[in-house]
Amino acid sequence: MFALKMHLPDVSRLVLGCMGFGGGWDNSAITDGHYQQTASAVDAALEHGINFFDHADIYTLGKAEQCFGHYLKNASGKRDKLFIQTKCAIRFADDKLPGRYDFSAGYIIDSVEQSLKRLQTDYIDVLLLHRPDPLMQGEEVASAFIRLQQQGKVRHFGVSNMGWAQMQLLQDALQQPLVANQLQMSLADLDWLEEGVLTGMRQGAEHHFGYGTVEYCMRQRIQLQSWGSLAQGVFTGGQQKQPYQQATAELVQRLAQQYQCSAEAIVLAWLMRHPAAIQPIIGTTRPERIAACAQASTITLSREDWYSLYVSARGQPLP
Repeated sequence: MFALKMHLPDVSRLVLGCMGFGGGWDNSAITDGHYQQTASAVDAALEHGINFFDHADIYTLGKAEQCFGHYLKNASGKRDKLFIQTKCAIRFADDKLPGRYDFSAGYIIDSVEQSLKRLQTDYIDVLLLHRPDPLMQGEEVASAFIRLQQQGKVRHFGVSNMGWAQMQLLQDALQQPLVANQLQMSLADLDWLEEGVLTGMRQGAEHHFGYGTVEYCMRQRIQLQSWGSLAQGVFTGGQQKQPYQQATAELVQRLAQQYQCSAEAIVLAWLMRHPAAIQPIIGTTRPERIAACAQASTITLSREDWYSLYVSARGQPLP
């Protein structure tokens, strides 16, 4: 098993993202089919060594957590074998207010209480703050974290979509170490990589919104998790948006034959080859695709193949 930067031992290198559970992002009822879809996906993940599951309180308006909770209720004795991560702090627009982010202590605590009820569990292994709140008060966040940890409701804390300076500011107020940062990272979403490669260059300016975040997380032993890891299938059978993506998809297929694995495994292995030990989140609910993704843990791309994919995916030679 993979150690989450030494903070969370025995977790799998891949994470199953649960955003697809529960049906649509509306108020329609959960059906037996939704429960069965969840059970099939979770069982497939466990069968292939994936024991880490990523949620958020907003996923399908809470129905994703409800479906997972139904699974836990009917899977006697499995809770201690699963690592459950959820996120909070995104608030949707309503009749009076716009969509917003909320790091207030009361909202964090209430969000966790509601997630625990939906998940039908006594504790959450990892709680992430979903997106940066410009009105964040570190001491207020710290008070919520302390209370939740002392009550045994959350064991570890992290963030999502945060830059290094925001993380450093928050960490200064916390007693607990931040264990994870979840960022958009894939073979199609290269800003996290380009900002370092293009340092000091004019064409790199557009990529520097998070400059230094990857290195900060590596130095502080904060696990980088990647969302959007499969790039919506653009290199594994999905629709290409740019002409050069077709060439990259063909390269992925050739490498899959060379390494005797699935195309999904190549795309994920490319992320996992980075020295930050990136932990990809896969969002599929299909058991056969979960199996295909799981093959990524069995291969290591050569330096030459890694660069071939990188240069192809960026659509132009390196400077």
